[in-house]
Amino acid sequence: MTELPPELDVPTAPSVSEITDPAQTWPAVGAVLVTHNRPQLMREALASILEQDYPGGIDVAVVYDRCEPDESLVRDDPRRRVRVMTNDRTPGLAGARNTGILAASAELIAFCDDDDTWLPGKLRQQVQRLQQNPESIFATTAMEVLYDGDSTVRRAGLDVVTIQHLSRSRMAMLHSSSFLFRRAAMLDGFGLVNEDLPRSMAEDWDLLLRAARQAPIQNVDEPLVRVLWGSASYFNVAWQDKIDAHTLILANHPEIGQDKVGYGLHLGKLAFGHAALKHRRQALRYAVRASRTNWKEPRGPLAIAVLLGLSGNWIQGVLNRRGHGI
Repeated sequence: MTELPPELDVPTAPSVSEITDPAQTWPAVGAVLVTHNRPQLMREALASILEQDYPGGIDVAVVYDRCEPDESLVRDDPRRRVRVMTNDRTPGLAGARNTGILAASAELIAFCDDDDTWLPGKLRQQVQRLQQNPESIFATTAMEVLYDGDSTVRRAGLDVVTIQHLSRSRMAMLHSSSFLFRRAAMLDGFGLVNEDLPRSMAEDWDLLLRAARQAPIQNVDEPLVRVLWGSASYFNVAWQDKIDAHTLILANHPEIGQDKVGYGLHLGKLAFGHAALKHRRQALRYAVRASRTNWKEPRGPLAIAVLLGLSGNWIQGVLNRRGHGI
């Protein structure tokens, strides 16, 4: 057996006698940690998973996407197991996540991106919420965003998130690194992560929409994941991919088009993306449609500002610093 590197050596998980409620059962959790050429950040993410105060077992699948796997991470501990594998599906985040999900056997599946970390208590609180609501299949948390040294907490202000909420808003504070869901509900119900979205863009929103269509999402509205935005992000200003992904999202989720606020938001996103790429005609068309659909939607005017010379990347950076996005 390969030893875990010293910087990832964590205390043994609590024994059954240490569980505060003897009647509480703690299902095994399969954590899917996808990584691409960020070894140091990935190790920090892995450590945050293994250090959770969760009394049940955690089986971490570190899935390497288009990069060489590090077998030294393997850990054969039944309560805190680490496996290393390579993405054998569509290259990218979605295919890598599905690789980890299909290789897992745990009742619950959780995600963590390789540039994010779980904060103490994250997993325990989410599992407790699902057990208190056995009809529920999916749980999220609020997040803390780090952007170039600035920290911002984003909460949803909701304990339960419905398909109506997600049709109206991107709900970016429900970050994919907070996702926890029942594996059977995914495989037999709302389906795997969508591998058709370009560069896996907006795959988290798509997954939330499909899951919420099946059952409302339980949200622990505390910042229990720390999300790194900024220069480390691979997708922050990939405008054409964003346009293509949001066009597909709109086609796949008719609920969005039935809500004026949600539809206006989507049109505004498309307007801004086209403006950032200097697609003047398309940007103007979507900006006008966004304003006509919902005159309060701010992305249309922002798209116009970009066409007039303001940097789209600069606007995105200002919003990211405040824990928001386009």
